[in-house]
Amino acid sequence: MHIMEGFLPIRHAIGWSAVSAPFVAYGLYTINKRVKEYPEQRMLLGVAAAFTFVLSALKMPSVTGSCSHPTGTGLGAIMFGPAAMAPIGMVVLLFQAILLAHGGLTTLGANIFSMAIVGPFAAAAIYRTAQAVRLPFGVAIFLAASLANLLTYVTTSAQLAFAFPDPSGGFAVSFAKFAGVFAITQIPLAISEGLLTVVVMNALVRFNARELQEMKVTVVQEVQA
Repeated sequence: MHIMEGFLPIRHAIGWSAVSAPFVAYGLYTINKRVKEYPEQRMLLGVAAAFTFVLSALKMPSVTGSCSHPTGTGLGAIMFGPAAMAPIGMVVLLFQAILLAHGGLTTLGANIFSMAIVGPFAAAAIYRTAQAVRLPFGVAIFLAASLANLLTYVTTSAQLAFAFPDPSGGFAVSFAKFAGVFAITQIPLAISEGLLTVVVMNALVRFNARELQEMKVTVVQEVQA
């Protein structure tokens, strides 16, 4: 879920916006630089943005009374680096808040931080680590996408717990409650997103191998879902 409009206290909404703003600004710089150097990569940038928009718009009811959804940020983070996903995520979240009533404008900064900053940086770090220890390429993609999804929701739970600590147990108890709301549906969703990301990357490897190599996405072998 994206934190809905008006749910966070105003000081938290402002604080998360201030934290997210430098990442968005730097991400715009990296995208502009990349597009100028490699204009042929614009199509893949569009694929990454569309993948994030479509997956994160698939809001699914949770048996615990809330909702969950994939994030789709892992693919773009692997191809373009995590910084590029901050402005892409901002645009995606802004459109969803206005057109689909997912999230909100006052909570945009908090949602950017969890989905478009923590998730992509986690995906990039996990992917590079998996390659460093020589895991198969497909396994590296799966781990990066699925764990980025889970860490996005861990961050959202922490944001909510920070804003609404439990009266008796404080942050820790509140965090456990919020995380438990999502866990039942989010774990299978994360696995599904990881598998889907492998399938999409498999297609990109087949048709855009040269561009991926320019992006320093190591393609040792074709990814198998």
